[in-house]
Amino acid sequence: KKKSQEMSTNLKYLSLGILVFQTTSLVLTMRYSRTLKEEGPRYLSSTAVVIAELLKILACVVLVYKDSKCNLRTLNRVLHDEILNKPMETLKLAIPSGIYTLQNNLLYVALSNLDAATYQVTYQLKILTTALFSVSMLSKKLGVYQWLSLVILMTGVAFVQWPSDSQATAAKEHSAGSQFVGLIAVLIACFSSGFAGVYFEKILKETKQSVWIRNIQLGFFGSIFGLMGVYIYDGEQLSKNGFFQGYNKLTWIVVVLQALGGLVIAAVIKYADNILKGFATSLSIILSTLISYFWLQDFVPTSVFFFGAVLVIAATFLYGYDPKPAGNPVKA
Repeated sequence: KKKSQEMSTNLKYLSLGILVFQTTSLVLTMRYSRTLKEEGPRYLSSTAVVIAELLKILACVVLVYKDSKCNLRTLNRVLHDEILNKPMETLKLAIPSGIYTLQNNLLYVALSNLDAATYQVTYQLKILTTALFSVSMLSKKLGVYQWLSLVILMTGVAFVQWPSDSQATAAKEHSAGSQFVGLIAVLIACFSSGFAGVYFEKILKETKQSVWIRNIQLGFFGSIFGLMGVYIYDGEQLSKNGFFQGYNKLTWIVVVLQALGGLVIAAVIKYADNILKGFATSLSIILSTLISYFWLQDFVPTSVFFFGAVLVIAATFLYGYDPKPAGNPVKA
């Protein structure tokens, strides 16, 4: 028993470590890949979103195959029974999937216009939107600490977005419009993330299907919506330079990291809890800020930003904090 406990603790920290690595590196490589000056056309972010979805489906099929004791016939039967024979169940996922596709495209817009640190901190508003949707859609009750943490969170994000002198000079180079575009993209992404996350949780709770099967269904619709997006937005460029225009090693790294994202979060939901997820988020914010400052050099932290980031990190912890009722002896 001790061994299995150790194992689950290890899995918990491993999945968190991977989450920190994945969030930080995705944000930084995506930002870097969108601001890198290169010859020829830049890669189309809409195609990158589609490839990430296809990779995610592939990874989930492999995981279901592993769960099916590596038997192709079982795999075939599971996929057939769970996906094709339950069209209504599968269709339910078209909604969150369409929203996730929108969100993934918005993240590229945001990171083309905001530095990694500001983006990371502002994106934590999704804790607020997720909480509000949980209250309204899953009729969850939030405790005092959680409401308090949401107020702190909003204050922190407001501080981070506070325009400062050093940003004013940077904004002249970038044009203030782009900072605004980035901010709007993050805010819409926060709302869509909150809604889709809660909707997905609701579906997961109502059915007995595995997370991987659900992710295959999500990915299936995601790729369809994504492809529609590619043709609607970038159809012209696509016909000129092809689907994989401007792809290089860095683009593939971004795509793989984005595909990993959904799977890592599924693993974290399985093995870790919210407090630890908050911990991972905080670490990721700190790392992004440091790398943004030292390596990408597109960000100079001000004391106001620093204060806001500390508030956001504190709020993340407080949101997951679960005060133990006093008086009851804790069973070891």
